[in-house]
Amino acid sequence: MSGSPARRPMLIAAVVIAVMTVIRIVYAGALDLRTDEAYYWTWSKELPQLCFLDHPPVIAWFIRLGTAIFGDTNFGVRFAGILAMAASQLLLADIVRRVTHNARAVVLAVLLPEAALYYGLLMAKVAPDIAAIPFALAMIWALVRLVETKDGRWWLAAGLFGGLALLSKFTVVLLLPAVVAFLLVPTWRGRWLASPYPWIAALIALAMFSPVLIWNAQHDWASVKFQLVRATAPHDVSLRTVGDYIGLQFGLVGFVLLPVTLSALILTAWRGYRRREPVAILLSTAVLVPFLYFLYKSLTLRIGDTWPMFMWPIGFATVAINIVMLPREAWPAWMIRSTVYWARTAIVTGVAMVVLIFLYYTVAPWNLIGRADPIGGEAGYEQVVARAEAELKTTGASWIATTDYRTYAMLRWFFNGRVPVVQINERARFQGFRDPGMNQIAGRIGLYVGREPDNTGAIWAETTANREPLERVQRIWRGVVMDTYALEKLTGWTPELAPPPDSPFYQWRWLAGDFEHIARG
Repeated sequence: MSGSPARRPMLIAAVVIAVMTVIRIVYAGALDLRTDEAYYWTWSKELPQLCFLDHPPVIAWFIRLGTAIFGDTNFGVRFAGILAMAASQLLLADIVRRVTHNARAVVLAVLLPEAALYYGLLMAKVAPDIAAIPFALAMIWALVRLVETKDGRWWLAAGLFGGLALLSKFTVVLLLPAVVAFLLVPTWRGRWLASPYPWIAALIALAMFSPVLIWNAQHDWASVKFQLVRATAPHDVSLRTVGDYIGLQFGLVGFVLLPVTLSALILTAWRGYRRREPVAILLSTAVLVPFLYFLYKSLTLRIGDTWPMFMWPIGFATVAINIVMLPREAWPAWMIRSTVYWARTAIVTGVAMVVLIFLYYTVAPWNLIGRADPIGGEAGYEQVVARAEAELKTTGASWIATTDYRTYAMLRWFFNGRVPVVQINERARFQGFRDPGMNQIAGRIGLYVGREPDNTGAIWAETTANREPLERVQRIWRGVVMDTYALEKLTGWTPELAPPPDSPFYQWRWLAGDFEHIARG
């Protein structure tokens, strides 16, 4: 549609997007970094690393871009998320425009992410997903252009963007079944299988992903093994983890928007596979396959809150497209009205919820969730840092030791090079990292900062360190004690920064008590 009937919704959409962008900018600058964000920031200081144990390198590149412009500030670290959200909305808008040629559908497509908590607010929270999402959408966009133009060169663009998406996050590989179905199910499969373009596209994607392959070949395939352990570690069947997975999707996508999206995906899959429509096959499979895979894995594994987030924007495109397709396919009028009503309700209620949550974290003085608060649970580290800084002066310590990557990341963020910070265990995480300043560590007094009860870990029995308890400090957020930390003076020991793989200081932990932390990444 075009002309005056479409102007009002487009104006409303522009106002909503502008307001929500301001909200994300305020959020990005005002709230303290979460521990994983600080951890990724440490990666950005280690470039040109080709890969890291936990994730591919693009998130470090994104952070380096933001901090190069705005410095080592909360907003500088998170700046790329603001750009990624805008890029994702532009790609969604163009995908829907090219499929439907309907302005109202385009408006719906760009508003739906604003109604989902993860995108409307938490795209300002830096994570590998903020890089994976726009690149995955760009791959889908290129394949839609392929359908539109029949020009095989769009395969090459899809390969480029697909490779960059995989270079952002490993789970993007779950989009591969959708691309395969897009290639093989429609009647054009013979043409494209005989064409060089899909095969060249695969080579381009592999070339984009090659930094990860090179780094792993140099480091005994460390990140590959790490991810395989996460995916294949044996656990008992648990309905609780299934409930956690479903609950997270409702919370991060929306209590109304999630069922709206799933219903649109099912209709789109039925339409695509029944009629062999390439775009419908691509969009529906790109979401339903990962969704069902994570649902299956949730039977025995806690699915991290960000793991499925690369796929839902593709689902939002199906919502907008489906609303246009229903009347064209002569579905009953009541069903069309109901679909439009629930899509609009999802936007109104979702945006309202995102705004309320933003106000809760930036304006409200209360803690309504206690220690379980996902933001407050990782706030208040400045209290620990202040006590650590005081003890550095009192004891004459010249470096800081930790035994978990979260404390390490936050201390390194706050001290920002003024004092060497070393995680003495799990050294596999830090392969290829620069010397933190061994001249300030070797033979010198250290300060250990450890979250209780991590400070009692058996790893200390493997050292010659003399540990002198100093004090305990609490990390408090809005009147609630989130964690307690032990501070100790260390003498008589120098940590080994590059231990052999069979050393207890090298291996990452994969114990039941650690999984809740690791899964969030």
